[in-house]
Amino acid sequence: MKELKVSTDTSLFEVPAVLDAGGKLTGVCARQALAVMKSNGFVILTNLLSNEEADVGLELIRRTIEDPDRARCSFASETDNRYVRRDFCSLPSTRVVVSFAAMLCQRLEGIISAYCERSHPLLEITTLTSYLGSSHQYIHRDPAGVISLFAAVTDVSERQGGTVFIPGTHFDGTADRERGDKSRELMELFRVKTNFHIFCYNLAKLWRLLSQRKALLAPGEFRDRVLSRKWDEHQPNLMRFILGKNSQFSRRNLGPRTLWKLYRHRKVIRNLFHLVQTAPRKGTVILYQSDLLHAGPDNRSPHPRRLFSMSIARNSAEYKFWQAGYSPHPTLTAHPISFGDILDLPQARLPRVSSRQMIT
Repeated sequence: MKELKVSTDTSLFEVPAVLDAGGKLTGVCARQALAVMKSNGFVILTNLLSNEEADVGLELIRRTIEDPDRARCSFASETDNRYVRRDFCSLPSTRVVVSFAAMLCQRLEGIISAYCERSHPLLEITTLTSYLGSSHQYIHRDPAGVISLFAAVTDVSERQGGTVFIPGTHFDGTADRERGDKSRELMELFRVKTNFHIFCYNLAKLWRLLSQRKALLAPGEFRDRVLSRKWDEHQPNLMRFILGKNSQFSRRNLGPRTLWKLYRHRKVIRNLFHLVQTAPRKGTVILYQSDLLHAGPDNRSPHPRRLFSMSIARNSAEYKFWQAGYSPHPTLTAHPISFGDILDLPQARLPRVSSRQMIT
C-alpha cells in the first residue's frame, strides 16, 4: 500500500537457527532469539527446517486442502474462506501431523518454555493458504495469552502476503517501556490510522477486480465483501462500517475525539510505530506473542502462499477459551495435547506423507 510506509528489512528480527547434537536450539541461539522476541514481540528463526522437513509440512497442507471434508477455521476472513481466497483449516491429530508439530516444539523448547509450562494446552494446528484476490487483514491482536508460530514450507515473497508485524506493540514490549501509561492509547491510535488505509485499499482493490476482472469475482462475492450484513472482521464492508458492527474498524473508531488525538499525536505515532513485512524463506519459522499487533496481507501473486501454524496457551485454558479466536480440530478437542506431551514424544525421522497417513 503506497499510503503506508512498510519496511521489508527484517534483519533486526532474524536469528540463524543453530542446533545442538540433540536437535534443539543451542543455549546461545535460544537466548538470542528470546531476547529479540521479548523486546519486539516476535522473532524470525532462519533455516530451522531442512528442505526435506519443509516438504513434509507442504505435503500435509496439500493433502488437507484436497480433502472436501476438511475442518475450516473460523478466524481470519470467513468471506475469503467461503470464496476460496484463503483456505485456513485445522489439521487432525494424526501421527504425522503431531510428529511434525513435536519436531518444531522440541527444537524451539528453549524459547517456548520461557512462556508456556508443560501443562499448558496445544490450542490448534492449522494450515494457512492464501490465493490471488484475498483481502488484506486489518491490524489486530489475537486473543492474549498465547504463543503462535508460522513455519514457511515454501519461499514466501512480499507479493504473496508475508505477515506484517508492528514490533514492540505487545503488552510488555518496547512501546510499553518507552511510553508507559500512554502506550496503549498510542498503539490504538496507530491501529485506527493504519486500518483506515487498509479499508480504503481493500475497497479500491475490489472495485479494480470487478472492473478489470483480473481475478474473476464469483457471483455475489462483491456484494458479500462490500454490502453484506454477514459477520466478517476483515472485509471493507460498507454496511458493517456504517452500522458500527466491525470491532476491527468501523465509523465508531473515527469519532471527533479520536480524530483530534490522531492529529495531535501524529508525530509521536509516526516515530514510535513501524510496519515490518516478513517474506520468510523455505524452512524459516516465525514465533510471536499473540497480543502483538499484526496482519495477514493480501496475496497479489498468482502463486499460493502456504504456511504451517500452531498455537500454545501461555496459561491453563478451558475448552471455551479455545473457541475464542482459535480453531482446534475435533480430534484435538476430543483428545487434548499439552506442551509437555509434545516435548515427551520420541524424536523420529519424519516420513513422506501419504493420503493414508493423513487419516491414521
